[in-house]
Amino acid sequence: MKPDCPQLTIPVVQIIGLTGNIASGKTTVAEMFEKLGAKIIDADSVARTVVEPHSPAWNEIRDKFGDEILNPDDTIDREKLGEIIFNDENKRDLLNDITHPRIVDEIKELIESNRKEVIIIEAALIVEKGGWLREIVESLIVVSASENSRIERLMSRNGYTREEALARINSQMPSAEKEKQGDYVIDNSGSPEATEEQANSIWEKITDGN
Repeated sequence: MKPDCPQLTIPVVQIIGLTGNIASGKTTVAEMFEKLGAKIIDADSVARTVVEPHSPAWNEIRDKFGDEILNPDDTIDREKLGEIIFNDENKRDLLNDITHPRIVDEIKELIESNRKEVIIIEAALIVEKGGWLREIVESLIVVSASENSRIERLMSRNGYTREEALARINSQMPSAEKEKQGDYVIDNSGSPEATEEQANSIWEKITDGN
């Protein structure tokens, strides 16, 4: 699965996507690959950059969603905006239409300036809606975890009730469906050591011959 990327001029051995549903632990896994030598591009961090106050994307979001989604310092209140789009698919699609093209452009620039042989793009949405990063990634790692593990993480990390955690889990593509899209799957339900062992094994495969 190696789509053409003619717009990228810096030769990179591999550009790999890393995804997983909420509370699956994809950031933890990304850190493991970073220690192994990969360059990590965090799509969420890029998303924060493209919506900085008074940027073009910020102006569009403010126009479409109103001043009520702004903090006193004019930054976007991600929690408030998240509540709006969580309950309205049309508004979620509207936000994605504003942000995703700009995020992809920024990621491409980061790839162009990078000299690592392996780049891993960590992003929550790669396979959904036709795959908004599929034009960039050559292969895909999916991080999964049991539902109980994810519920416990959301309750501990975000302070959600069990019902709130389940609502967010159930709003996403089922993990089993996402795993079918992956070239590699990491089960992050167990110990950190077990997860790291899987990451090491995948790293050996993707760097074999590099």
